[in-house]
Amino acid sequence: MRLMLAEPFKSLWQGKDPFAEVERLQGQVYRELEGRRTLRTEVAGRGYFVKIHRGIGWGEIVKNLITAKTPVLGAGQEWRALQRLHEAGVPTMTAVAYGERGGNPARQHSFIVTEELAPTISLEDYTAHWLEQPPSPRLKHALIAEVARMAGTMHRAGVNHRDFYICHFLLHTDAPVTADVLRLSLIDLHRAQTRDAVPRRWRDKDLAGLYFSALGIGLTERDKLRFLRGYFRRPLRQVLREEAGLLDWLRRKAARLQLRYARKYAPGAGS
Repeated sequence: MRLMLAEPFKSLWQGKDPFAEVERLQGQVYRELEGRRTLRTEVAGRGYFVKIHRGIGWGEIVKNLITAKTPVLGAGQEWRALQRLHEAGVPTMTAVAYGERGGNPARQHSFIVTEELAPTISLEDYTAHWLEQPPSPRLKHALIAEVARMAGTMHRAGVNHRDFYICHFLLHTDAPVTADVLRLSLIDLHRAQTRDAVPRRWRDKDLAGLYFSALGIGLTERDKLRFLRGYFRRPLRQVLREEAGLLDWLRRKAARLQLRYARKYAPGAGS
């Protein structure tokens, strides 16, 4: 069994079974599946997000493996990713409680509780009207530079996200957002993988997801080149020469994602 409790949960659950107590937490439920529950709760006037994993069963594990997907077995993946990102200097969530018990991966019971990041707005929502109301060039360039820094640092630290979209970057709004004063935090790491080094295919999958999610906000070709220079931390000419294959693959992958998205959400697609 693994267990980490910080305040206020250390005091709140003292002398009690944390695995039973986390199941009793109440609040706004964001996701309710057979093997996973996500909710927002409040303790002593502060907000927290709770993810509870109850095991997905051998059938789901086998199905994931057959389809070449890596199953999410518990809260440990997010816990390890958060620790690695904090060590690397990538702003993200802070865990205040984590528990894992059970040796059977299909029936493992685990949870993670993180502090709510508020007030914030997702980068997807913040950029939703950029086509009609473009931001100042300085602000746009500053945001691109910070996303590139965070993405590159995350991958160099051995973490790949697997849901790497601009909606999972939260922009802090406790102070006016300017080119000189902006803070982003990376969230939703329950599928993240942590290794000594990120395999190229997983790095590229993350970059394709990020590229696809930013296609509709009015970025120019020069904006994309700014991102690449910041991500790779190399002169742009060198990046274009050494990463030509990646850049071509990203364009083709994003086009396929767009087509898949259009088919999924086309009128009558779900009927």
